[in-house]
Amino acid sequence: MLKYYLYHTGQISTSVHPFVKREFSRQLKPPHPLRKTDFVLMPYIKSSNLRATYQILNTLVPYVLLWLLAVKAASISLWLLPPIIALLILFSLRCFSLMHDCGHYSLFRSKSMNRIMGFLLGVINAIPQYAWSRDHAYHHKTNGDWERYRGVADFLSTEEFSKLDPFKQRLYEVLRHPLMAIPGGFFYLVIKPRLVLIMGVYDFIHHVFTDLKQGSGFNLGQTVSAHQSKHWQSAAEFWDLLFNNICVVGVWIFLSNLWGFGLFWSIYSITLSCSATIFIWIFFVQHIFEGAYAHKTAGWNYVLGAVQGSSYLELPAVLRWFTADISYHTIHHLSERIPNYHLAACHRENCHLLSDVKTLRITNLLDCSQFLLWDAASERLVSIKDIEDRSIEG
Repeated sequence: MLKYYLYHTGQISTSVHPFVKREFSRQLKPPHPLRKTDFVLMPYIKSSNLRATYQILNTLVPYVLLWLLAVKAASISLWLLPPIIALLILFSLRCFSLMHDCGHYSLFRSKSMNRIMGFLLGVINAIPQYAWSRDHAYHHKTNGDWERYRGVADFLSTEEFSKLDPFKQRLYEVLRHPLMAIPGGFFYLVIKPRLVLIMGVYDFIHHVFTDLKQGSGFNLGQTVSAHQSKHWQSAAEFWDLLFNNICVVGVWIFLSNLWGFGLFWSIYSITLSCSATIFIWIFFVQHIFEGAYAHKTAGWNYVLGAVQGSSYLELPAVLRWFTADISYHTIHHLSERIPNYHLAACHRENCHLLSDVKTLRITNLLDCSQFLLWDAASERLVSIKDIEDRSIEG
């Protein structure tokens, strides 16, 4: 009672030692629904170019050296490759994690440095960083609002699912099985960005020929400005996609000729597929779980979306390093401008407000993977089995 009185009358700020004040504050929850201002976030929204540069170096240098070591080891014995590939997968995962920070403009102080390094890390992982970051920013703006954002795998509502025929329902379930993340990860990184560019260019050429057929006079400048592509949302996104493809395909050709097509693609395919799979799994359990906040747009709350719509993922210290502390996901959702190297400290500072956060482990993936549908009526995630049981009871 004394702590509550001191805290809410303000006397704690002047009459007790700062350490005691901090300890009292940690033990108290605000007497109202959580607001973003309840959290101590601002001191941690401070990027450091020195720490960012160190993180880039301690990631890219080992990654390059591991590739050289893999090629050397392959010339001696293929049995030497598995541990090297395992490390390549982990460093590829860290490259993606740092690219993620660059997309939020939090790794470096400078926006231009984040864009440059984000582009480079995107080339390493074969994905155009600019478009990925835009999509990811939308996820942050709508997390927990299941009318606007349908999770990592475009989940259906129970009503939409019930309208599918049995074959499509089964296909829906199979395509969202955790093991499908392996071919899905390869497609997402290696194939999709190339396919998007090809389809986008094809649509533009089709648009040009349509203008020519109309015979109303062809003006290239007007045609370009009038063309609205469904494959990219801005000119900046197009140029990022184009240059990413040029760099990625150029690297593929160069290294295939240098080290041999079979060796390069064997290591490269395994590395990207596995690192993408791990990241998909991590992202999945951080947002899809029993009791996750899954609201309609009306009445949706950003803070609750962060606190109850994302989990805290318990990872071993080594995996926390390779994933750049993304396991502190609630704090990341409360403020994406906090760089990864401040997330743990910010989490500790605000842990007294995070008792409602779901704690999970990567071993919970199979349990979480059953929640494939959004029930709009109850505003929660449900399993397909739940729907089948309801229909039997009905």
